[in-house]
Amino acid sequence: MKEQKTREWMVKTGRELLDTGLVARTWGNISCRCGEQDFLITPSGLDYTRTQPEDIVKVSLLTGEWEGRRKPSSERGVHSIAYQMFPEVQYVIHTHQIFATAFGIAGFEELMLTQEQRLQLGGIALAEYGLPGSEKLVQEVKKAMESGAQTILMAHHGALLCARTGEEALKKAFLLEEICKESISSEEKSRLVREKEALLCPEGEKLLEELRKVFPCVEVVNTAPVYSWAEEGKDLRAQVDDMAQMIGLIIGAIPLKKAAVLRILRKKNVVFVQGVGAIVRGNTQDDVTALALLVEKAVICAMRAAHCKVKAELSLNDVAKMRNMYVRQYAQQKEG
Repeated sequence: MKEQKTREWMVKTGRELLDTGLVARTWGNISCRCGEQDFLITPSGLDYTRTQPEDIVKVSLLTGEWEGRRKPSSERGVHSIAYQMFPEVQYVIHTHQIFATAFGIAGFEELMLTQEQRLQLGGIALAEYGLPGSEKLVQEVKKAMESGAQTILMAHHGALLCARTGEEALKKAFLLEEICKESISSEEKSRLVREKEALLCPEGEKLLEELRKVFPCVEVVNTAPVYSWAEEGKDLRAQVDDMAQMIGLIIGAIPLKKAAVLRILRKKNVVFVQGVGAIVRGNTQDDVTALALLVEKAVICAMRAAHCKVKAELSLNDVAKMRNMYVRQYAQQKEG
């Protein structure tokens, strides 16, 4: 009965993470210790809105072997190491939250924490980069945890929150995002808000109308940071894993010209357009929603790196690996 209730809680929490923007699509994962030798974890590549209690997978802490009708999350290694490092930890949540990811890329030392907040997080540390699901990532997270920290920022990836209860793990995720958002510079904050309501220019409205005749699902993202980036006419290279997976190496930036936008969107799923913002297209509305979130996250992370004067682009090789894996596996599972 206890295990069933835990599975139900994990399903509910996954949807809460999705609704609050702490994860997108199938990314992020949740786990719970189950007895002395096992833990439960969310499955690989299954949308949180479709996940059911019976989809949760049981994994052995001793052998890594698993049982269930789904394959466990590829990030089970970092969850396993958390339970091995901290016997008191009962729940682990891995998020892709925007501002925590940005500080994992640049400016970690600029985080403004009170002693009380540091204690609430259980300590905080930065883990160096490793590809998602890789042994290198597991070892980097382990090194970070050796400091005693139970909140870990994983460079270019996201955050890992370890806690005694599920409620505490969630509270840590929200607190971490609040701290990171408050820690950004005044210059960055000025680009996150606008004085007036965002309205598409007449040319942008006409362009969107034309694009909807061609693509099944297409939308404009013109939040303040995205619009600001598009106005500068700069391409954006992938700095975070989820952009590399779902979008690829680069988001191009072009002037507002219908032919050019159409040409790019036939090959790419995102483009920056001056005077408009970003245009995203997908096969489903779910695709578009996830892409909109990822574009804003990518821009905020790029702004953070630029403010800190840090070269944060992922390597071409790493981006290619992640993009190919996503196309082959996760996109197929999404449709399956």
